[in-house]
Amino acid sequence: MRKQRALSRPTSAAILVSVVLAAAVLSGCKPNTAEASKVPENRPASDPLTIKVAQSLQEQIRVGEPKWSQVAKRQEVAGRIEADATRQARVGSPVKGRISDLLVMEGERVRRGQALATLYSTDLSDAQFAFIKAVSQQHLSETAAKRGKQLLEADVIGSAELQRRQAELLQANAEVAALRQQLEALGMSDAALRDLESTRKLNSKYPIVASIDGTVLERMVTVGQIVQPAEIAFMIADLSTVWVVADIPEQTAGEITVGKDVEAEIPALPGLVVKGNLSFVSATVNPESRTVRVRMTVPNPRGRLKPAMLATMALKDRAERDLTVPATAVIREEDKDNVFVQKAPNTYVLRQVQLGGEAGDSRVLLSGLEPGEKIVLDGAFHVNNERKRALQGGS
Repeated sequence: MRKQRALSRPTSAAILVSVVLAAAVLSGCKPNTAEASKVPENRPASDPLTIKVAQSLQEQIRVGEPKWSQVAKRQEVAGRIEADATRQARVGSPVKGRISDLLVMEGERVRRGQALATLYSTDLSDAQFAFIKAVSQQHLSETAAKRGKQLLEADVIGSAELQRRQAELLQANAEVAALRQQLEALGMSDAALRDLESTRKLNSKYPIVASIDGTVLERMVTVGQIVQPAEIAFMIADLSTVWVVADIPEQTAGEITVGKDVEAEIPALPGLVVKGNLSFVSATVNPESRTVRVRMTVPNPRGRLKPAMLATMALKDRAERDLTVPATAVIREEDKDNVFVQKAPNTYVLRQVQLGGEAGDSRVLLSGLEPGEKIVLDGAFHVNNERKRALQGGS
């Protein structure tokens, strides 16, 4: 019995210790009411697009609704300057020859009849030789015909012989006339032909001359080059008038007609706005680009507009009544247009809208606002800066 009592005492003590430890653990797990009361409530995160402005900022902005305005539609397309095709000339040589002298270069202004280059042509000398030979034969035939009349009157020859001599004269005259026309087609003047006929001196040098007044745009020949009759040696254009050419997308070209008001801006000439009317609208659509070619004819007396210059062509349409918002109301972010819509007296939310073309200092409103909604008309930039500052500050 004593032995059993001795064994039971440590067991009871162990149980007591376990109970104490369990109570301590349980008491440690109970929440501290005082500390729990200090934990803040969970509140939803604020909208990053919404901003409540202070009264001082509110006094600097102007709030109102979009307004109706008469807006002339404006379509802008990329264009370019081209030389007037009706004032261009491709100058070449009608005879085969080798260039011996170049007298002008690109960019030089030339007058009609001015020599641009000189070439040496054996074809020209051959044609001149044939002409001289035909003229000599013509003189012989004239002499023979006159002599035949005298001999017929003297009853030395018969009428048949005189007729033969007169036929030879007619043939010689026709041959001289044909060769004269050939040399004229090769560019020889009447004075040069008379000189050739009187001196009988061949001239193998042939001048390539300008056929119009203008500016040399291109030179395709060099000294020593052999030029064929079909080749172009120089390109000349009268740049006192030029074209502004553009390609209009097929979808918007349906109502574009000749005479439509148009403007053009030239990036190379800042501040220059060329105004006029369309002088040409293509009757066909380019099947590859699906565009319609249009152009306006522009006076260019000072030569400031040069072929191949880039341009922006703006086509105007009749005015229509549209809702507009001032440019000061537009916030551009992530390549999108936005405005601040008023939700409460001092609270605004940034909302994306769809805007159209410009109308003076305003933009056409296409969608994004409901009737009666008010927006920040002036000072939207400052409101947006306050919104960004608040986001960075965590409030």
